[in-house]
Amino acid sequence: MLSPMFNIILIPLLIAMFLAVNMGGSGTAPAFSAAYGANLIRRDAIPGLFGIFVFLGAIIAGKAVATTVGKGLMPADYMTLTITSIVLLSVALALLFANLLAIPQSTSQATIFALMGPAIYFDVLNTQKLFMEIIPTWFILPLVSFFIVFLIGKYIYQPVRKMKFVNKYVKYDHIANHPGLKFFIVLGSLYVAFSIGSNNVANASGPIASMILNEMSMDPSHSNFLIIMILSTLIIAPCFGIGSSIFGHKVVTSAGKEIVEFGPLGGLAISVISATLLLLASVTKGIPTSLVQLNTGAILALGVVKMGWKNTFRQKIVERFWLIWIVSPIISFLLALLFTIIADGLGILHY
Repeated sequence: MLSPMFNIILIPLLIAMFLAVNMGGSGTAPAFSAAYGANLIRRDAIPGLFGIFVFLGAIIAGKAVATTVGKGLMPADYMTLTITSIVLLSVALALLFANLLAIPQSTSQATIFALMGPAIYFDVLNTQKLFMEIIPTWFILPLVSFFIVFLIGKYIYQPVRKMKFVNKYVKYDHIANHPGLKFFIVLGSLYVAFSIGSNNVANASGPIASMILNEMSMDPSHSNFLIIMILSTLIIAPCFGIGSSIFGHKVVTSAGKEIVEFGPLGGLAISVISATLLLLASVTKGIPTSLVQLNTGAILALGVVKMGWKNTFRQKIVERFWLIWIVSPIISFLLALLFTIIADGLGILHY
């Protein structure tokens, strides 16, 4: 017979696992689009590797972001069973919408927007954290990712390749096909998956941790929150691998094959730069950030270097990216706000 506590948390926990499945589908693209786009990894090998390294990233470096999501925008004592279920379900439905359209979507932005719904309804939203730290990071880091790759490609890589002296002694085709470089490309993809774990798993484990502390009438101190967060991560993180196996192929093809074709060197730059920026945001400030947009920004920069600004940004797939990136978080917010209003009307808001 299940314990009463387990019965209480079962519904939001199942929703969190459903959310993790959808996050796994969306997160596969930024992790493995570079390696897959450069034809360095088999499609059927991606879900297992993705799931393992997401789990490691969550356990080792996910503490700060889980704290932000769990109690940084809205006080932890507001994260009741009902509100937690509302937030997680709203994010999951918004991400499912994006996954069905094969568009890699920011799980972090969808989660923050979902948290804003009940936080605004209760008038407890931490606007300083939102507008002074989180939102500026969303705009700044993708631009940083774009311009780093653009500068490397435009002013270092291309000029070097055009030098007669270099071309005489360096065979780029041989370098691109060197087993050592291919190994580092795949290693870079695993590094991206680790970074995803450090940031995105908290979108599900953070609210669950706060809810469990409330149900157990425990003070949401740092030590208690960390222990519960680790336990919830042990359940939620493996679901990323399941989501990767279900949705991963479509979204990884959209990001890795349909914007611009790139080789191993471009793939390595995309992986390392985007993952490093995300990991820094995770461990230094604990800010939920979109690796999807960091990764796509780097891929777009490579496209600009190779094809020019117009040919890159006028592609239909890029236009779809912009549209879904705007619409999906708004859907998440509206669903969370609507569900909160309905729950209040039914008298179950504080359960």
